[in-house]
Amino acid sequence: MKIVIDDLCEEKRLDSYLADYLKDFSRSKISNEIKKGFVLVNSKETKPSYTIKSGDIIEINIQDTVLKIEPENLPLDIIYEDENMAVINKPSGMLTHPTTVETSGTLVNALLYKFGENLSDINGEFRRGIIHRLDRNTSGLLMIAKNNRAHEYLVEKMKNHEISKKYLAVVKGVIDEDEFVINKPISRNPKHPEKMCIGVNGEGKESISEVKVLKRFKDSTLIEVHLVTGRTHQIRVHLSSIGHPVYNDTLYGFGKMKIKTEEQVLESYKLSFQKPFSEEFLSFEIEPDEKIKKVLAFLDNI
Repeated sequence: MKIVIDDLCEEKRLDSYLADYLKDFSRSKISNEIKKGFVLVNSKETKPSYTIKSGDIIEINIQDTVLKIEPENLPLDIIYEDENMAVINKPSGMLTHPTTVETSGTLVNALLYKFGENLSDINGEFRRGIIHRLDRNTSGLLMIAKNNRAHEYLVEKMKNHEISKKYLAVVKGVIDEDEFVINKPISRNPKHPEKMCIGVNGEGKESISEVKVLKRFKDSTLIEVHLVTGRTHQIRVHLSSIGHPVYNDTLYGFGKMKIKTEEQVLESYKLSFQKPFSEEFLSFEIEPDEKIKKVLAFLDNI
């Protein structure tokens, strides 16, 4: 099994990271396997205390961890496709890629059925074709790479902020400003590792969200968020930090629901970028999903 470390996993011990990733193994078991040389980082043996860094490639050869991700004939909403890439509309409730706990029903399972081996493998078998992710209950547009060359091209464009990703969200409370920027660093929550938080005392990575109000309701606001950076849970953490958590986002403090939906009413609805190896500029926009429509209809009538 191969794992490529992204920006958000920095400054974490190797054994601790793998204990979170490999749920069936204890930290002590993983630590022993690292010492035996069954875990390599960048093709070299290392210690359990090694601090992982962005771009590190972890190769895991622990017995019983080799999992095959099976293709599955799942509904796949393809918005755009060419020889190098595709744009997919991921539904709310679907994981972007498998984990060691959930190996089926994900977008990657569907991609393997549709495209077979015609997917990039830079990020390992669990993330075939995946360039960027959406949370399970965030719906909307994702770019998929069909080969490693296109993958590297699109990742470089993202690093240089040359890909525009815009989201629709309904948030708690009425936002007075029409447009504003949230510029607050984000880091892993030390007390709750499944959550992110605003970094303090210089901790965390630079995170910038540009917010535009689209419509105000009695006690809620429909907004558009342009992600300048792309950290895990960035929109949810940023909006919660200013007292306007995303509607029905119980992880980040929305509280009691007035209308029931899946978690966070949030959709990646607009994606704009230069087509790989071409001068053509592409832009895609989708309608609000059923979750957003349901909430907006409810808010229009209170």
